[in-house]
Amino acid sequence: MADYERCSPRECNSEKGVCAAVSACTHKVIKQIDGAFESPIIFQDMCMAYWDCIEACPLDAIYIKHVT
Repeated sequence: MADYERCSPRECNSEKGVCAAVSACTHKVIKQIDGAFESPIIFQDMCMAYWDCIEACPLDAIYIKHVT
C-alpha cells in the first residue's frame, strides 16, 4: 500500500521526480503511470512480496497491508 499523504516523488528525486520505490521494484509492480513527479500506483495482486520498494522509500510511504 502507499500512503499518498507522505508520498512525494519530488522529495525522492528533485530533478527527475522519479519515485525511489518504483526504481527499486525488480518486478515492476509499482509504477508512475501518470509520469514523473506523480505518485506511484501499486499493482498489489501482482506483488511477489520482495519488499524492495518498502526499503527504498525514504519517506516511509510504502507499507505492507495484510489482507485476511
